[in-house]
Amino acid sequence: MHTVEKIGGTSMSRFEEVLDNILVGGRQGSGLYQRVFVVSAYAGMTNLLLEHKKTGEPGVYQRFADAHSEGAWLEALEAVRLRMLARNAELFGGPFERQSANAFINARIDDVRACMQSLQQLCSYGHFQLGEHLMKVREMLASLGEAHSAFNTVLALKGRGVRARLVDLTGWHLDAPQPFERMIQSSFTDIDLGTELAVATGYTHCSEGLMNTYDRGYSEITFAQIAAATGAREAIIHKEFHLSSADPNLVGADRVVTIGRTNYDVADQLSNLGMEAIHPKAARTLRRAGVELRIKNAFEPEHGGTLISQDYRSERPCVEIIAGRNDVFGIEVFDQEMLGDVGYDLEISRLLKQLKLYVVNKDSDANSITYYASGSRKLINRATRLIEERYPAAEVRVHKLAIVSAIGSDMKVNGILARTVAALAAAGIGVQAVHQSIRQVEMQCVVHEEDYAAAVAALHQALIEPENHGDVIAAA
Repeated sequence: MHTVEKIGGTSMSRFEEVLDNILVGGRQGSGLYQRVFVVSAYAGMTNLLLEHKKTGEPGVYQRFADAHSEGAWLEALEAVRLRMLARNAELFGGPFERQSANAFINARIDDVRACMQSLQQLCSYGHFQLGEHLMKVREMLASLGEAHSAFNTVLALKGRGVRARLVDLTGWHLDAPQPFERMIQSSFTDIDLGTELAVATGYTHCSEGLMNTYDRGYSEITFAQIAAATGAREAIIHKEFHLSSADPNLVGADRVVTIGRTNYDVADQLSNLGMEAIHPKAARTLRRAGVELRIKNAFEPEHGGTLISQDYRSERPCVEIIAGRNDVFGIEVFDQEMLGDVGYDLEISRLLKQLKLYVVNKDSDANSITYYASGSRKLINRATRLIEERYPAAEVRVHKLAIVSAIGSDMKVNGILARTVAALAAAGIGVQAVHQSIRQVEMQCVVHEEDYAAAVAALHQALIEPENHGDVIAAA
């Protein structure tokens, strides 16, 4: 029985450590095999190829989409080439390996350049519109980053005497795209995992178009589907940190503990707060296939990390993690006409979805409803104007807020709500709203944005530290 393991971009940028800790480590002989690795692009590379994920600074794709001439995007593409070649030089001291790595990525970039130039020329004719092809261009550019890191990983492993094999899921020169699941299945049909270490690209080219649905979350979707399709014993994600009881930067590294065990329900609650242990759609694939997920610290290979399974419940009811987000806007709609109208806010939900604002939660009473949404201030203001136009009798107000959540696989603890509110009050933090569902796996406290860090620390001190969980190490 094999494992399928994913290595993120930040970890891949510390490649020598990854090689020593994860890919090879102390393994020898047959111990090197029965593993599949799914690798992301090196940190920052996808930002250069597409656009910066946080700042929005345009990369090759965005410059191509906006450009009226070749110069803007060609310059950006050549900058990516130089960055990739520089990365190769850092990784490979020997001229043979470096030349092989350079030849691979130069050929890919040359192909992409020729394709984009031809497409731009074609779309200079009125019958062809560039907008109809942009998603394909976006996927093609994104695939460069994963192909680069996967090829280099195989090259480095072979240099250490490991029988490594590249599983190129990017569809390069494929006659026609296959359905996603078939693409994964067919790519692993003739691989003997007992004698080969497979390294797969995080991007998969398929007829559905992964980026249409998941945009830059595609690598975890690929990872989960490989684990499900190949019947993995366990799926493992290597991160730069442990899945801990809170953010150590807010609480203190000496106070947090590794969770050790939890379930997919908790992982979904974390995703809702923008703190993904794994993409929720990827988690669904693993759940349905009966594959457990382990989150490990890439730089502490001996630590068992946190095991996430479908049916786990803590031995006794408790809070496992304090998490949250401080980028939330509360859109409050007050209208006395909503009383008794169960469909009153359907148009509001539609507007927020149309604007691609992420709704973390909502609450309501007899004559008001509040959506807690995440997005840019510009989009929030636009949503407010549209709601006021659609509901002229309503009063709409916007509040800048933060949400702090206590989460656990079983939180049916008597008095936990009182303890939570009391802890925040003792810290001088005013609670704007509280949400606790009947399933009792999460309790959300809405506070002012400036109180976020203090609220996380206060709840961790009140709900987790007294339990003395200890640093639980899940059995590897």
